[in-house]
Amino acid sequence: MYSVMIIEDDKKITSLIKNHLEKYGYKTYTVGDFSNVKGEFVKSNPSIILMDINLPVFDGFYWCRDIRTISNVPIIFISARDSDMDQVMAIENGGDDYITKPFSYDVLLAKIKGVIRRVYGSYAESGSSDIFEVSGLFLHIDQNTIEYKNKSLELSNKEFQIIYLLLKNINRIVSRETLLEGLWNDVDFVDDNTLSVNMTRVRKRLEDIGIKNAIETKRGQGYKLINNWNL
Repeated sequence: MYSVMIIEDDKKITSLIKNHLEKYGYKTYTVGDFSNVKGEFVKSNPSIILMDINLPVFDGFYWCRDIRTISNVPIIFISARDSDMDQVMAIENGGDDYITKPFSYDVLLAKIKGVIRRVYGSYAESGSSDIFEVSGLFLHIDQNTIEYKNKSLELSNKEFQIIYLLLKNINRIVSRETLLEGLWNDVDFVDDNTLSVNMTRVRKRLEDIGIKNAIETKRGQGYKLINNWNL
């Protein structure tokens, strides 16, 4: 079953689209927090997005560009704006198609089916970004990058693996042995200071994107990543 994320702040239009699509077998998601559209996209992981342009906080062009930093999911703009420039901007900002309001549901369904055939059909390109996210902190697993509040940094392999292990065990202690085994093949031949040096680098990388004092050292046990960056 294909899923559709509807990014539209008009509740009546959202409801009409949602009911119509579900009648034809599509699973739908709607946005509750228009200040965190990207985060809601990651959690729902839809097959396709229907995007309005006029939205609270940031417009659809902004969110389209933001989503394009992590995904090639098909995005169809649906807007009352009918100028050529708006349609050009929609495509240039990463959109796949454009429908003007008011629209026919038959046309909407045809557009959705066409994009799904092109993107998910037998001739579609395979592969998508692997993303791990906790409270707005994104790890792009296939790129070794970390992102928070639109700031992105490329990490070394060791830095990335440490952050990944800590995030997977958020608010729990990760032992030094677990970290060492995950980073080096033979723990016996690793200087105990090596992990401390790498952890210092990881703390600095997190600070570079605005996350401070999130890693706690637990003497004799290991390290714990505290989810304090959204407090």
